[in-house]
Amino acid sequence: MSALPSNARSDELPKAVGFGREICGQLDQAERREWWLTNGRGAYAAGTLAGSLTRRYHGILVAPVAPPLGRVLVLAKADARLVEGEREWPLFTNRWSGGAVQPAGLVRIESFRLVGRIPTWIYAIGDIRIEQRIWLERNADRIWIAWRPVAGHPDRNLRLRVDLLVDARDHHGVTQGGHTQPELRLEDGQLRVLHHHWFELGIRTIGGTVRIDPAWVEAFDLPIERERGLEDRDDHLRVAQAELRLETGTWTGITAAVGPEPAPTLDLEESLRRQYARDAELIARARSADPAFEMAPDWIRRLLLAADDFIFARPLEDVPDGESVIAGYPWFGDWGRDTMIALPGLTLATGRPESARRILETFARFVDGGMLPNVFPGTGEVPEYNTVDAALWYLEAWRAYLETTGDIGALERVFPTLDAIVRAYRDGTRYGIGMDPEDGLIRAGEPGVQLTWMDAMVDGWVVTPRIGKPVEINALWYNGLVAMRDFALRLGLDPAPYARLAEDAAAGFQRYLRSDGDGLIDVLDGPEGDDASLRPNQIFAVSLPASPLSPEQQARVVSVCGRELLTSHGLRSLAPSHPDYRGRYLGDRWERDGAYHQGTVWGWLLGHYALAEYRVTDDAELALSRLEPMADHLRDAGLGSIGEIFDGDPPHTPRGTPLQAWSVACTLEAWWRLRRTQTADPGQVPAT
Repeated sequence: MSALPSNARSDELPKAVGFGREICGQLDQAERREWWLTNGRGAYAAGTLAGSLTRRYHGILVAPVAPPLGRVLVLAKADARLVEGEREWPLFTNRWSGGAVQPAGLVRIESFRLVGRIPTWIYAIGDIRIEQRIWLERNADRIWIAWRPVAGHPDRNLRLRVDLLVDARDHHGVTQGGHTQPELRLEDGQLRVLHHHWFELGIRTIGGTVRIDPAWVEAFDLPIERERGLEDRDDHLRVAQAELRLETGTWTGITAAVGPEPAPTLDLEESLRRQYARDAELIARARSADPAFEMAPDWIRRLLLAADDFIFARPLEDVPDGESVIAGYPWFGDWGRDTMIALPGLTLATGRPESARRILETFARFVDGGMLPNVFPGTGEVPEYNTVDAALWYLEAWRAYLETTGDIGALERVFPTLDAIVRAYRDGTRYGIGMDPEDGLIRAGEPGVQLTWMDAMVDGWVVTPRIGKPVEINALWYNGLVAMRDFALRLGLDPAPYARLAEDAAAGFQRYLRSDGDGLIDVLDGPEGDDASLRPNQIFAVSLPASPLSPEQQARVVSVCGRELLTSHGLRSLAPSHPDYRGRYLGDRWERDGAYHQGTVWGWLLGHYALAEYRVTDDAELALSRLEPMADHLRDAGLGSIGEIFDGDPPHTPRGTPLQAWSVACTLEAWWRLRRTQTADPGQVPAT
């Protein structure tokens, strides 16, 4: 049977990410690969290819029961057994504390495919083959799980018996059996799981029945949490068992949602069509917006889908259609720095400028003292303004938006806010942030505070404080001043104040040049003098549109970063030759945070390296080739997406969040900009 509904455009969707028994039947390989679904509201669903739980964050439905990001695990598992007469075959896998893996239903997985973004399994038992799909409804906290026989004798009486396991805990936690006892009701064929004065979960079958059967299922083992030095045991409450009829070619299944509202339709086929249509439309939109995507390779088309996973609704009282960016799944929310870095790749490269504008205007409401909040506030919360670079990335995000759209009206509205950012950085604002009039550079930092993107802190220990004048902050400062000069010209305003500041910053930036000519100093004028540690922060002095360096100086930066820091999936955060280098990101929080920016590879930096290399070589093919290893990574870890970090030492094992916004965005943006240089009209000067 066709993997797609008849009216879905298979030519728009990328080829399925897929595996056979060689991966599906091996526990370590099948658990290493995870599927993830999102819904544009902050909800998600996730699990391993094997069907086992390995993280506290794995679950069939994790929903923001306290919007926008008060996320709670509400439906943990839907464990299915194929039943024929007295015989049954588990199609699921469970790990238990103590080391047992029982049942090991993964041995019945014949194949796994990611069709669009929808995970799809084929289970084979003799001549019977059962297909399973899971999808999360867009803009609704509703999950769908569907099965159908795709081979076997039609006269056989086949059923599925599905155990439904729920929970009611913060997604960052674990559960101890008995902690919650919801009221269970069966009304009009729907199971209602009522957590009074909190939330309700409704579960309905399509093509079957459900009966209440409560019991705690205890001692699930979570090996990834153990690897991270965290609690590695979890319990869940089985509330019911569903019985589903199986008829060849006909979908049957379960839908579950938070809230009392009924499903808009119980037509599984129609719901599936909507999911595929959205994926196809996202790819078609990018192709329509820019011819660079006409002949995009399959892995880039898949990144167009991955980009959509991070954009979510952030309504404000005066911006009801506000949007923001979730920095990474599963444990991050929306951060100012991450949002602005990711914005061009997630929205402008993908043909979604209206989302870019809504995000930019949403954040404009929170500029204070010239700063953007690092952690976006939830309802009733106070913003945290502990970042020196978010506001400077905000200037660059507006530059990219104007470059793409020419939206002068939006620029006119926001220009006073952008000017306030420049003035605050020039005159001084929080945490010692301000311009040194002696060299025109921005200084920042106070003891006990982490302000740059290298912001690991554990129990008061700031691992990389970088107090002084960090190199990337002043690369961003210069780039932002040039953008403001150009904005003023476009609005008919006086550009001279910004031009003068840019000239001073460019002159002062020469102080970063190392005496040995091998790249740039990382931090000037720190408490203990200059810090010449070889880090990737200098790459932004070449990758950003406006550079304060000469072509020869740029080439030396790219050379040293390529020689000492470049890996297949990003740049190391510290050179291996440094005594503080940590090549593995493992262990408890102290060990992991101690390695976070001390050698760990960051995926988002690969796109910036590719752009910088193109700038100094004018070789787009070479620069594009730097991105190609990410195509293989899409078949590992968080399937179809790009993770946060990798070990500094080979083989550069994926670590951290399996889906990271700026990793996807910066890879996609770099490919887009580099590909445009190859498709541009002769004589056109491409934006780098």
